[in-house]
Amino acid sequence: MARSVTSQRKLINTVFAWAIGLLIFFPILWTILTSFKTEGQAIASPPIFLNFEWTLENYATVLERSNYARFLWNSIIIAGASTVLGLIVAVPAAWSMAFVPSKRTKDILLWMLSTKMLPAVGVLYPIYLICIQLGILDNRVALVIILMLINLPIIVWMLYTYFREIPGEILEAARMDGATLKEEILYILTPMAIPGIASTLLLNFILAWNEAFWTLNLTAVNAAPLTAFIASYSSPEGLFFAKLSAASTMAIAPILILGWFSQKQLVRGLTFGAVK
Repeated sequence: MARSVTSQRKLINTVFAWAIGLLIFFPILWTILTSFKTEGQAIASPPIFLNFEWTLENYATVLERSNYARFLWNSIIIAGASTVLGLIVAVPAAWSMAFVPSKRTKDILLWMLSTKMLPAVGVLYPIYLICIQLGILDNRVALVIILMLINLPIIVWMLYTYFREIPGEILEAARMDGATLKEEILYILTPMAIPGIASTLLLNFILAWNEAFWTLNLTAVNAAPLTAFIASYSSPEGLFFAKLSAASTMAIAPILILGWFSQKQLVRGLTFGAVK
C-alpha cells in the first residue's frame, strides 16, 4: 500500500525541488541578466542584480560584429549530423550487445567506456595532421565524424541500457511471424525504445553543441560553430563580460528552446501511449 504524504511534507519537497532548480539555473540567469548591462555594470562590485539600466547595445554589437546565422547553422549541422550518425551506428551495436551477447560483450562495453578517459589533447596532434592530409581542416565533415566517434561510447551505453529492459520474448515472437532483422530493429525495437532513443539523442546533441576543444582547434572561419563565436569575445585586449554574456545567451537560446520542445513532445508521446 502506498504511504500517505502530508501536505506539509509535500510543501517541503516542493520548496526544496524549486530551490535546487533555481540554484542550477542561476548561472544561466546571471548570464542573461549580464547581457543587458553595460560593460561597467557587468564588472561592478558589489554585483548589480536587477537595479540597472537595461540595454540592447551588446546584442546589437554582437550581431554587427559577427555573422551569427553562419555560426548557428554550423552548430546545428555539426551537432545534428554527428548525433544522427551516432544513432545509426549505435542502434545495431546496442541491439547485438543486448539481445545477442557474447562472453566478451561486457569487456567490449568497458573498453568503449575507457576510451572516454583519454584526454582529448593526447590525440589532438595526430588528428590535426590527418585533417591536413585529407584536406578537411576547418570543415564540418571532420567535426561531424570526430564528435560522433567521441560520443559513440555514451550513445551505445545508453541504448544498451534501454534495450536490456525490453523483453526478448517480443522479438522472438516477431521472428516467428517472419520479421527480418531489419524489420525487427525498425518496426519492433525502435518504437518500443523511443523514450530512451529520444533522451539519448537530446543528451548527445547537447554534448556536441557544447563541444569547444575540437571546434576551437580544428576550425577557423568556414566551419566555426557557436562555441568559437563565444570564444571570440575573450581576446588579448580583455574580457568583455557584457558582450560575452550576450553572445552566450544567443548561443544557449536555441538549445533551451529545443530542450523545452523535446520535453513537451516526449511527455505528450508517453501520455498518448499510456492512454492508448
